[in-house]
Amino acid sequence: MSRSTLVIAAIVAALGLGLGAYFGIREDSPKVQVAQSPPAAPAPTPAPAAAASFAPAAPAVMAKPGTTEAMLQARVMGQDNAPVTIIEYASFTCLHCATFHGTTLTELKKEYIDTGRVKLIFRDFPFDEAALRASMMARCMPPERYFPMVDTLFRTQNSWAREKDNTAALARMAKLAGMSDDDFKACMANEALLNGIVKTRLDGEKQHGVQSTPSFIIDDKHKLSGVQPLAEFDKIIKPLLPKP
Repeated sequence: MSRSTLVIAAIVAALGLGLGAYFGIREDSPKVQVAQSPPAAPAPTPAPAAAASFAPAAPAVMAKPGTTEAMLQARVMGQDNAPVTIIEYASFTCLHCATFHGTTLTELKKEYIDTGRVKLIFRDFPFDEAALRASMMARCMPPERYFPMVDTLFRTQNSWAREKDNTAALARMAKLAGMSDDDFKACMANEALLNGIVKTRLDGEKQHGVQSTPSFIIDDKHKLSGVQPLAEFDKIIKPLLPKP
């Protein structure tokens, strides 16, 4: 077993004590279970419950459907050839992530993603066990259902994330989305998937210095953190777009 595998296994073992022991939750990345200070940037008014679902772009090279490799492939919103790339690091129990997905993302999608100018890559950055299990469940969905499930998880965050048995709440959501009980149990027991998601978080810390969510890396050069309005994205994106 490699040293990196041992490190990830040690982190996963922390599940018995609660992932917060390792994940060191930041005040600017609050969970729904804990009251935290407000975000650095003012949060826009949350969107109504009936938010739009986002359709992902198909990866350029697909792994065999249903395999852990396929589950861990990049989940991309937008066109593969979009000139600007945004990487979003988010945790499903992060209040500010839910606010971003209900407000700014809708505007960003309309202005840049739907017009083929930006693609967004969603990367898991779980801060606790509930967020980790939610990430696993979403990635066990078929790729075309991934972003609709991400949208659902954030819109209903105040419900499932507050339940004492988060996994049971996620199981009910998965069933409503068409996942069988057996498939859900297999998903939650998939250690390779769990390790892969944890590794994504570790890579985000190492490669991009991510310490809080949501965090955004734009064209691997610019970084935004917290709930930011569209105007802040405009300042970075517009100079990066090809000149007409």
